[in-house]
Amino acid sequence: MKKISDLKLKSKSELWKLDSKKLTEELNSAKSQLFNLKMKLQLDELKETHLVKILRRYIALIKTISNRPTTEQK
Repeated sequence: MKKISDLKLKSKSELWKLDSKKLTEELNSAKSQLFNLKMKLQLDELKETHLVKILRRYIALIKTISNRPTTEQK
């Protein structure tokens, strides 16, 4: 991984359009990517350390969107 585009992150507007099942899948995928990046970081194989921060914030965004109120709760 050399660029942010290699992470294949979705935009905010794309995430808001996803249902809860797809959001969960996206969250699991992002967590897996983060785990892999952290392992590479510990082994000094990761030169692009900024990707860890970006992925952590992406996971936070997904969690925020998944906690949105739905029409069923109203």
